[in-house]
Formats: sequence, C-alpha cells, structure tokens
Amino acid sequence: MTVDSPQSPATHQAASDGELSSLLEEYLPRVRLAQGQVVRGTIVRVSPQAIVVDVGAKCEGVISGRELEQVDQEMNPGDEVMVYVVNPEDHCGEIVLSLARAKAAADWQQARSLMEKNETVELEVIAANRGGLIVRFRGLRGFVPASQLARCRRVPRISEPSCQDILQRLVGETIRVQVIEADVERNRLILSERAAEARSEMDRKAELLATLRAGDVRRGYVSNLTDFGAFVDLGGMDGLVHLSEMSWKRIAHPSDVLRVGQEVEVMVLNVDQERQRVALSIKRLEPDPWEMVGERYQIGQLVECCITRLTKWGAFACVIGDEAIEGLVHVSELTELPVGHPSDVVQPGQVLTLRVVRVEPESHRLALSLRQVGREEAAGRTLVA
Repeated sequence: MTVDSPQSPATHQAASDGELSSLLEEYLPRVRLAQGQVVRGTIVRVSPQAIVVDVGAKCEGVISGRELEQVDQEMNPGDEVMVYVVNPEDHCGEIVLSLARAKAAADWQQARSLMEKNETVELEVIAANRGGLIVRFRGLRGFVPASQLARCRRVPRISEPSCQDILQRLVGETIRVQVIEADVERNRLILSERAAEARSEMDRKAELLATLRAGDVRRGYVSNLTDFGAFVDLGGMDGLVHLSEMSWKRIAHPSDVLRVGQEVEVMVLNVDQERQRVALSIKRLEPDPWEMVGERYQIGQLVECCITRLTKWGAFACVIGDEAIEGLVHVSELTELPVGHPSDVVQPGQVLTLRVVRVEPESHRLALSLRQVGREEAAGRTLVA
C-alpha cells in the first residue's frame, strides 16, 4: 500500500494563493467604471422593465425607467451598444446605464471634431427665434445667430421687424454651416453659415490655385475696379489685371475700358502660390501692335502725334491713328534752347508733327524728336482744346 506524502507548508500556501487569485479574478471587476464614462457593452437580456448589458464589470449594467421610453430601435440579446455610465454602483449595488446619454456624448464628440477640423456640414433649420435659427445636429439642437448667416441673405439687425420674417422663411431649408462653439457643460452648440461660406471660398481658392498655370486663358467677371487695375473673379478667387495689362493703348483709369460685372477673357501671367495671388492680362490676348512697328515706322519719318503726358525727362506722345504706339520725346529733343521742364515747350493734348529718331520694337520703344522737325514741316501743328 502506498501512502501519499504530506504536503509541505510552503506547497499548501502556494495552492491557497492560487485559489485566492482565481476567486479574485472571478469576482473582481474586469474593468473599473467611472461616472460619465462611455463604454461598449453587449445586451444580455431584454424585458419590458429593463435592458441588461454586460460591460465587462463584476456585474451587469441596467437600462431602465425613462431610458426605455427613449429607445428608438429594436434591441436584441447579443447586440453591441455604446452606453453611458450614470452610476457605477447605486444603492442597490447595480450599474446604472444610459443609451440616450451615450448617443448625446457621441454627438457632442462629433461636433467638437468638426470644429477642430474646421469642417462644414449641411443641417436642416427646424425653427427660428428672435436671435437666429435652430438647426438639428444629429440628436442635438444647435443655434445659428442671425449675425452668422451668409452675407448674401442680407439679414438686418435683430432689432428690425423685417429680421424675424426673413428668419422664419428659412425654416425647413437646409443650410451649410460650421461649428464655432461646442460646450457640452453649458449645452451650447453654436454654428455659423458665414464661417462655412468663408471655408468654402478658401477650398475653392486652393483648388483653383492648384490648377492655374502661366499662359492659361480663362473667362471671368470683373468684381472690382481700383486706380491701379481690375480684379477678375475666376470662379473661386480674384486675379488682378494691372492697369498696364488692360490695353495696348494708354488708359487713365480701368473704368475707361471695363465695368463691374463685365465678362472678360484673360491670360494668366503669373501664379504666386505662397502669397495666393494671380496676375492676369487682357491685352496679351490681342495682337501686339509693336510687332510690326519696324515695318510701319522708319528713322527719319515724320508722324502726327498727340502729347499724352509729361515727365521731367521728356514728353510722351501717341501716334494719331495708331494710339497703341506711344513714343518719347526726350527733353533734349524738344528744342535747341535749354529747357527747365517739358511743360515749357509742350502740353498734354497738343498735336504735333514729330520725327522718328529710333525704333526698338523688341523693347516697345519709339524715340521721337520735335527739335529735328523743320519749320515748314512743323507749320501745320495745332492745339487740341
């Protein structure tokens, strides 16, 4: 007969420790829950009184009471759900859970994510009040202040009676907005159509800038006129046609040849990606009148010209009948006598017979002389009033 040898005290203690560990693993919670936490769980049982959910804790969580009234979908055992921990252990030792609060938490998280990424979203206007519009964002209600509506809507101040009429007409429409405040603690979800509009403009501008190349020919509309040029809307951003790039002829102001809203065809001269600027030209799409200057004008030829402007170093004059060609009468070519300023000899608008002394088509230069015109040849000069 064999006799089992007795276990040593150390072996017995090790076995006891192992059994204790197994018991602790079985009865202690697998996860530690905290109030306000959103966790994933699996539905265990569904009854008219409660929905029991396994959330990996020492006991199962319960959804009951008014929470059941807010459940808008069929729940079945085995379904995975996101739940909000209302109380990790109530007075009965139960874990109290909420589906509605979990959904709201997810909605607030989505709102914050949109705000952080500066993304836009289309939402339905469900109501209007004195200060703006109420929109539905998933399960939340957001507010769009009247001051944050797009400028094109021309919404007056909220103190004006017509403001409420305009806001009320927007109920039922879908508008594109951007989240500008998402404060769950204060239950404030503020959105802006104006910010979304600006974001869309930035996106269109970036997309257009990426496709524009020097030499491209585009169509656009004149959006603004300034003393130095015209801005043309290319369908996502404005480019500048400098005054010198509007016409081969000299013009005093862009309004002489263009008007706001006019459709124009332009050539892209330069695209500055870093500064987001585009230089355009209208005149480059027309034949360059200087290309044939060498064939039309020769040194020594007499031409009828009109003085266009004066500088301290001479007078500029355009050829009558060929106004796109403007030449310079250097101060030394005005007269044989010393001249303090060109205005001592000629005035803008004056028509004179001048002699061609140099032709440089490549650099768009034509040098003229009044001094080298004989008395008889210049006898026909006149003044234009």
